[in-house]
Amino acid sequence: MNAPVNLDPRAHAWSLPLDKLDLSDPHLYYDDIWPVYFERHRKEAPVNYIPDSPYGPYWSVAKYRDIVQVEVNHNVFSSDDQLGGIMIQDAPKGMERTSFIRMDPPDHDNQRREVSSTVNPVTLAKMESLIRERTNMVLDGLPRNETFNWVERVSIELTSMMLATLFDYPISEKAKLIRWSDTFICDLNAPDAPVRTEEARFAEQMRFAEHMNEIWEERAKKPKSFDVISIMAHGEATSRMTLRERMGILILFLVGGNDTTRNSMTGGLWGLTQFPDQFRKLREHPELVSSLIPEIVRWQTPVIHMRRTAKADAEIGGKQIKAGDKVVIWYISGNRDEDAIENADKFIIDRRRPREHMSFGFGIHRCLGNRLAEMQLKILWEEVLRKNLQIEVLDKPVYAYSNFLHAIRSLPVRIAA
Repeated sequence: MNAPVNLDPRAHAWSLPLDKLDLSDPHLYYDDIWPVYFERHRKEAPVNYIPDSPYGPYWSVAKYRDIVQVEVNHNVFSSDDQLGGIMIQDAPKGMERTSFIRMDPPDHDNQRREVSSTVNPVTLAKMESLIRERTNMVLDGLPRNETFNWVERVSIELTSMMLATLFDYPISEKAKLIRWSDTFICDLNAPDAPVRTEEARFAEQMRFAEHMNEIWEERAKKPKSFDVISIMAHGEATSRMTLRERMGILILFLVGGNDTTRNSMTGGLWGLTQFPDQFRKLREHPELVSSLIPEIVRWQTPVIHMRRTAKADAEIGGKQIKAGDKVVIWYISGNRDEDAIENADKFIIDRRRPREHMSFGFGIHRCLGNRLAEMQLKILWEEVLRKNLQIEVLDKPVYAYSNFLHAIRSLPVRIAA
């Protein structure tokens, strides 16, 4: 549905028949023209049926309150891989990577509870000094008066070190974790996709699982430690997992620990650059970092959509949903809903209620690692301000070709000496 090159996106968005307003086209996010399409979606058809898309028919849900209604009603709107999973494209049969994000209760609750200690307040407090130390090391090593890619030198560097810590994986091999994460979540049609078929992706997932399983078995024989693998190797609900089940939950931690934080680290800099008055306010009032962080996560919205499948007939926004229907909830649209968030299109670092965004989801599937992501972002911006780094963004971001992750591939910047 991407707008033809010679057509204005606004004109295109408002001229489409509503049943053709298919927001699943990755070009909308790759070309960064999605806002006008969702503006019409929210105003004219907040719950809209798309009978024909590359992913089959689906219900498209654009407004904040309707998205929340779907999220909290997990008894009707299922995340189960056996019914299709959490993405608009169905989970590939026989190649699912099931984990608690792709489960319904009680299996979801048991598995999530087991691993929650990896990101509880006690664990986070122990990590804080290490994260700050590494953040300072990365920032101090950046070139001055020289163009570089913020994504590679800051966002990927910091998140890869955090992943290595979560898995207690050799820091010298952290690039492997990023490569695996990119492979497991990429759109197979993306220009830079590392794999082109689901079979190739699954083969790489199995190589990852077998490698991590060796570590798992080693840690099962040792006393329980702080890392994700050790906690699961000793957990009552996780220790007896099959290799495929281990693969699913480890990939969830890998991708979840990478993309939300990595893309918010870059998206926050871009948002502040787009609204220079807010950047000035932040430098004058560094204590506003606490409200800056949720605003970054809202503004960037790292996860574009989630999908659910109706297990029974239901109603959303006055529309009748039938059992078996696919329902796609667009976080990226809910976070720009003016009926729920005042001045939603603006980047405002001192919002009155900055946490009222939906980037982390709602209900039982609310992001387990949200506090860890926020802590990493907070430390980054505290140290940028403390060092008074004068960061100049030189061009627009290059976005990923994806309808699931609002990911940034590059952002050229220069730091004054």
